[in-house]
Amino acid sequence: MENPSQVYAALGLTHVGPGLSGKDAEPGLEAAHGHRVRELRVTGTAEVCCPADRASLRFRVSSSKESVSEATSSVSRRLEYIQQALRQHGVGEEDRSVRRFLHRDDDWYCLDVEVTVTFCDFDQMERVCGVLLEKLDKSVTVGTPRFFHSLECLSEMRQRSCTSAVENARRKADKACQVLGQILGTPLLVTEEATKEWKNEEEVEEEDGGLHLPRLPTITASSQVSVTFGLRGPSKKKL
Repeated sequence: MENPSQVYAALGLTHVGPGLSGKDAEPGLEAAHGHRVRELRVTGTAEVCCPADRASLRFRVSSSKESVSEATSSVSRRLEYIQQALRQHGVGEEDRSVRRFLHRDDDWYCLDVEVTVTFCDFDQMERVCGVLLEKLDKSVTVGTPRFFHSLECLSEMRQRSCTSAVENARRKADKACQVLGQILGTPLLVTEEATKEWKNEEEVEEEDGGLHLPRLPTITASSQVSVTFGLRGPSKKKL
C-alpha cells in the first residue's frame, strides 16, 4: 500500500521559543546547539480487513382461503411454529420483526406474512433454516441471507486500522534511531492524514451445477498517520 518513494523518516531541529522554560521542555530533548529540539517524523500505514458480522434473513408464509378467518388461521399456525423455533434457538424478540399483508385475489382472501430475522451467529442461522425447511417444507419460503456489518464492527475496524498504523510508525522510528545512533523519545504529535474504506462483494460460482452463492462481504479500512517523536541522543555528537 505504501509508495516506495515515500519519505521513510524526516529529521528536523525545531526552535524552542523564549516562552518555553527549561522545566516546560521535555528532559533530554535540547540539542547541543542552543535551544533546539531534535525531532524525528515518520509515517505509518495499516490495513484491517473485517468480514460481515450480521445477516438478515426473511421467512415467508402465505395462505389463500375463502374467508379472512380461514386464511389467518392457516398462516397463524405456521407463524407460531417459526416464532417457537426462533425462541428455542436463542433468537431474541429484538432481532426479529413480523409484517402482514392481506389482499383479495378474485374470490380468495390472500394473507402474506413475512418474518425478518437478524442473526449474529451464522451457524445458528443455518440450524434455524434446517429446522423450518424440514418441518414446514414448501409451506415456508426462506429467502437469501443479506450479510452486512454492524456499526460496532465498523467502529472497531477503524480504530484497529489507526492504532496499527501508529504501531507501524513507532517500529519504523525505532529502526531509524538505530541507524542514527539516537534514543527515541516520547511522541510529540500524532496526525491521521488519510483514511479509506472499500468493500468486496463478489460472488463465488460453485463448480457443480453453476450455482451462485453470496460471498461473505468484507470491508477493508486503511489509515495513514504521521507521528513526530522527540530524540534523546546518547551523546552530543552532531547528526
